[in-house]
Amino acid sequence: MYSSTFIFATRQFDDAFHRLDEAIATAARSIDGYLGEESWEDTAKGLVSNVYYWQSLEALQALMQHPAHREAKAAQAQWLNGYQVVISQVLRTYGDDKLAGLLPTAGLFAQQGPAAH
Repeated sequence: MYSSTFIFATRQFDDAFHRLDEAIATAARSIDGYLGEESWEDTAKGLVSNVYYWQSLEALQALMQHPAHREAKAAQAQWLNGYQVVISQVLRTYGDDKLAGLLPTAGLFAQQGPAAH
């Protein structure tokens, strides 16, 4: 499994930003190999983090090549005051089952068994 984390400092968002953001999320969810997503915000620093989980790098690449993603990347300076993307390979997840249904990775540890702990 892979994750792509998009961290950005916010500026003023407009309707065009929200339309593209939703188009990218919709495109991601339609890609074979999409596993889920989560979003986090640090209001004190003005940062937002969107994390997408993928079955393969090919699935992640499919999103990166999507026209809405390319359009947003080209126009990001209109809405963002800086960004960073982190692509990671997920080696394991673990915890209890209390977050199942709330996080895309919450149920994965149960499939990995005790060795993952």
